[in-house]
Amino acid sequence: MYLPQEIIRKKRDNKTLSKDEILFFVKGLNNNSFSNEQIAAMSMAIFLNGMNDKETVDLTMAMTNSGDVLKWDGLIENKFICDKHSTGGVGDKVSLLLAPILAACGFYVPMISGRGLGHTGGTLDKFDAIPGYNTQPSIETFKKVVKEVGCAIIGQTPNLAPADKKLYSIRDVVGTVESIPLIASSIMSKKIASGIKNLVIDIKVGNGSFNPTEEIANNLASSLISIAKISGLKCSAVLTDMNQVLGFNAGHSLEIIESIEFLTKKRINERLKNVTFKLCAEIIRMNQENTNYEESISKINKVIDSGKAAEKFEKMVSALGGSKKILSNYNTDLGQALYKEDIFSQQSGYVESIFTRQIGLLLIELGGGRKQINDPIDYSVGFGNVLNIGDPVDNKIPLLTVYSNEKKDIEKIKENIKSCFVISKKRVESKNSIYRTIT
Repeated sequence: MYLPQEIIRKKRDNKTLSKDEILFFVKGLNNNSFSNEQIAAMSMAIFLNGMNDKETVDLTMAMTNSGDVLKWDGLIENKFICDKHSTGGVGDKVSLLLAPILAACGFYVPMISGRGLGHTGGTLDKFDAIPGYNTQPSIETFKKVVKEVGCAIIGQTPNLAPADKKLYSIRDVVGTVESIPLIASSIMSKKIASGIKNLVIDIKVGNGSFNPTEEIANNLASSLISIAKISGLKCSAVLTDMNQVLGFNAGHSLEIIESIEFLTKKRINERLKNVTFKLCAEIIRMNQENTNYEESISKINKVIDSGKAAEKFEKMVSALGGSKKILSNYNTDLGQALYKEDIFSQQSGYVESIFTRQIGLLLIELGGGRKQINDPIDYSVGFGNVLNIGDPVDNKIPLLTVYSNEKKDIEKIKENIKSCFVISKKRVESKNSIYRTIT
């Protein structure tokens, strides 16, 4: 028999937890034998002292087995079941594009996504911006949509890695998001429980991510791939840049709009395209090992040019309760902020660098994220047309456009927005959007 406070104390003192002690903690997440305060203390102890590889694997498998593990055998015969995960960034809408693109290429993508964590926006919160879209369907509905459409993006169902769901929500509000063992176990427990066999992981690197350096990102990639191999998953990790907003917009409805306009070829951000296509190509090549990168990109372009990828997005939205005509009606279906204002720099020149994490925090101040677990989100607020590193700046080119339902909120953050952008007289080259791939 274990006591919660003794297990917390053991990890606080930087000692190794046994498999049984970790299992007791995970069971405590489900049966409430660990209070929220104790869970917070435990997550902080892990954050400060870390976990070794065995502890991380034991935590992952305990959270995986804390609920149902989905089986696709017999439902989708001889098909390639795959998924993608991102460690989180500002304006990261890749999942909204990748799932329908891969579905249009003939793959099946049962994607279990999360809500916003810290300063980063969550894929699930973006889909909550679509009226009627059910991010918490039954397992039967989830399987049906995956089988019929080819992709479905939902949140954790009540009995899919439920221990992780509890720990995830508390990590968000107590400052323990950046822990590699907690990130790795959270990601992999959901992916293993979703029944996939092939996974690509987008590991963000930079000041807008939880991995400020490549060294930290490499350590996380190694941990995730190690867990994947032990679990029988085929997995690769791609390190991508998060020193600036990914895409044009940050904010839930704004990111849905940008994703639709990308899939329908109305407006495509090149950095977002590079990251999305690279991750899609990694999955395609897992399934078709003799296909080179250029051939994979050709397949992706074909399903976008034909409209098939956009059609998959619309079918998924409709099948999960959203608009049947989201591709044509998105401007009226999605919530619109009452006010918008362009924010200009007082300097002319070029964007040298951006404090991207601060932009994410300012979005929370607007109401576009949570400060407490149960805080509501205003899906219509956000930042549009955010400049990238290397872009020119003057009194006619805004740094970004703020969308808000309160004029006073815009006034409150205006100067803080300006301070997020470092302006140089000399043109600066933008960073590569893709750093490296790890297998």
